[in-house]
Amino acid sequence: MIGNSYFFGYGSLVNRASHSFEAAIPAQLTGWRRIWRHTTLRPVAYLTVVPDPEAEIDGLIAPVPDADWPALDAREAAYIRAPAAHQVRHPLPHAPEIAVYTIPDGLHAAPSHAHPILLSYLDVVVQGYFREFGAAGVQRFFDTTQGWDAPLLDDRSAPRYPRHQPLTAVERALTDQHLERLGVSILARDR
Repeated sequence: MIGNSYFFGYGSLVNRASHSFEAAIPAQLTGWRRIWRHTTLRPVAYLTVVPDPEAEIDGLIAPVPDADWPALDAREAAYIRAPAAHQVRHPLPHAPEIAVYTIPDGLHAAPSHAHPILLSYLDVVVQGYFREFGAAGVQRFFDTTQGWDAPLLDDRSAPRYPRHQPLTAVERALTDQHLERLGVSILARDR
């Protein structure tokens, strides 16, 4: 039986191949914006959300297995869990408890050359948005995410992201097209 505890995923959790959360469904979160940030807990930049009353982002909601929030909190160790049920639009017939993971204000900073975005991580995120929301959803992902002035490390040939996925030529080209459109600075390939 599916419980009443859900989380909203807006980054790598949108890619079903990167996790085993059952019964995930597309949803939209209002009042939050995605942004690239880094903390002292990780050597690279990653996505978080920050409050923004004008924003709406696509993502997935999924039931928390066995309502075991501590296990999910461990996976999302760099984040805190914030209530978001009243800010999520979804097709469920009931009104579940829904949380979103965010890095607390004051505990994150802009990406830097020492803390770049990993292309292997971005590829997983874009692949998820493409499979869930199509090319238009990928466009919305790029357009509703801030921080594209961050440096990006091309680690595709030796992925550093532990949940990296194989890409199709279409998926690779879609990511590259948007990076070029936004003028993202790509660092030399990882060695």
